[in-house]
Amino acid sequence: MGIALADAAAGYGAGVTLVLGPSDLQPQNNSVKVVHVTTSEDMAKECISWFPLCDIAILSAAVADFTPVRTEDRKISKSRGGLVIELKPTTDIAEALGRVKKNSQILAGFALETDNELENAEKKLKRKNLDLIVLNSLKEKGAGFGYDTNKITIIDKYNNINKFELKSKSEAARDILDKIITMIR
Repeated sequence: MGIALADAAAGYGAGVTLVLGPSDLQPQNNSVKVVHVTTSEDMAKECISWFPLCDIAILSAAVADFTPVRTEDRKISKSRGGLVIELKPTTDIAEALGRVKKNSQILAGFALETDNELENAEKKLKRKNLDLIVLNSLKEKGAGFGYDTNKITIIDKYNNINKFELKSKSEAARDILDKIITMIR
């Protein structure tokens, strides 16, 4: 979805910097500047450093909420017996950016929910100081990860809710960008 958004925004004439985690996919539009990252920590650092330079930030990455406290640089043998992995929370990028967002900036986030979808998305919108949130559902067939299609609901800070049918990710990206454009006019 992030790559579709980057390509669509560049197609609209925007200068686009895409902070991209590990992926076999790349933007099709050559004007998109890509910053490659491999960890959630790297993604947070890059997003936080680029944010003051942007007018609009769209956070579509599905960054893990937790990461191992300790990592190993070699194989862990079964002979060690049972394994307990201690986890720590990762930086909540949307929340971090929402704390420093200027009135002149638009911050859009994504919510992937399985229960109380609309209610949980609305809570995230407010708690993270977002201007809009794009709700994805894992319940929708053909939507989300592993598909070229998505079914989204956009909720803005004014409590407007726009539900869309299943579409290609590039069409969904244009719907998101069109909503953002209406918010800056």
